[in-house]
Amino acid sequence: MIYLDNHATTRCDPRVVEAMVPWLSEHYGNPHSSHALGADAQSAMENAIAKMAQFLNVPVDSLVMTSGATESNNLAIRGMCTHPRQKRRHIVTVTTEHPAVLDVFAELQQHGFRVTYVPVLPTGLSNAGVVDMQRLDEAIDDDTALVSVMWANNEIGAIAPMKEIARMCHDRGALLHSDATQAVGRIPVDVINTDIDLLSATAHKLYGPKGTGLLVVGNSHRRVRLNPQIVGGGQQRGIRSGTMNPAGIIGIATAMQLCSDSMLEHNERIARLRDQIWSRLTAAIDGLHLNGPGLEQGERLSGNLNFALPAIEGQAWMSAVPEIAFSSGSACSAAHSAPSHVLTALGLDESMARRSTRFGVGRFNHSDEIETVCEMLIEGHARLLALAK
Repeated sequence: MIYLDNHATTRCDPRVVEAMVPWLSEHYGNPHSSHALGADAQSAMENAIAKMAQFLNVPVDSLVMTSGATESNNLAIRGMCTHPRQKRRHIVTVTTEHPAVLDVFAELQQHGFRVTYVPVLPTGLSNAGVVDMQRLDEAIDDDTALVSVMWANNEIGAIAPMKEIARMCHDRGALLHSDATQAVGRIPVDVINTDIDLLSATAHKLYGPKGTGLLVVGNSHRRVRLNPQIVGGGQQRGIRSGTMNPAGIIGIATAMQLCSDSMLEHNERIARLRDQIWSRLTAAIDGLHLNGPGLEQGERLSGNLNFALPAIEGQAWMSAVPEIAFSSGSACSAAHSAPSHVLTALGLDESMARRSTRFGVGRFNHSDEIETVCEMLIEGHARLLALAK
């Protein structure tokens, strides 16, 4: 199978696996134990966390390790909003957020919080899918506790202007959370310079292991208090109890370092591969409609391609070419029959949303492989059209 679904997950880089294995099979001590095996694990884990703090430009003590971005989002949003000292009752997010954010907002709304969902710019604009900054500015008021805006969208690759959003929030005394799951490792993320208060990320989107994530809590500019969501042992300053995972933490730190070492070169290469797919398909299939920002803009992730077919549903196209792994939406929404909420938020009707597909080009793809993919996709599309007649 040729894998082009790198927004759903990425292959764990062999170099990451190599760095992790000793901490699974040889140095297996509990990092919270006081004997030598535990101390070794604790030291290695602390060194890995320090490297991640440097990569994100945050104080070391602001990093909380979690099981992934879903937990990080829950801890950030619910933890901040339900803290006993937090008295504001209004929260703001964007219509195209991941369910790991939207579902937490819906739950808080049931518990008395006032929620505002800000739209994104509609399809047809060069920056389609980016949050409507005027509407966001209007939404934040003196009772706003928290604003949550995804840094880079998982379906259409739209990149939000986070520094400007942070300024809007802080001018009114609100805190800013960002689900940066698709951003960390793909684009430069400087938390202090951007002035984000809470930031979520996960290892498996940046060629690291599944089951390991992080949450940045505060950035040295202001204090952020969270009500813990998991209690039991008091680890990580009581913010997130539980035995920590040295192998996973070493894995995510290694993955971040590899991304940092080659980010510019990597992004230029996968953008060429992404554009190769778009060029070949638009030449062979009339009527393709690009979903999200323009490919030439700096407002879209380099490896992201999302478009609507003129007559065939995305799911049918996937079935016609099972040798290629791509998707018709977010992996976390695959169990639901409804069309993508991200695409309908752009203004696409249900039919067009169902005719859409997402490709995520990544580190292990190459040009010859992409040419093969295009030929298979074009042939599969032709077969489906013939069957439909």
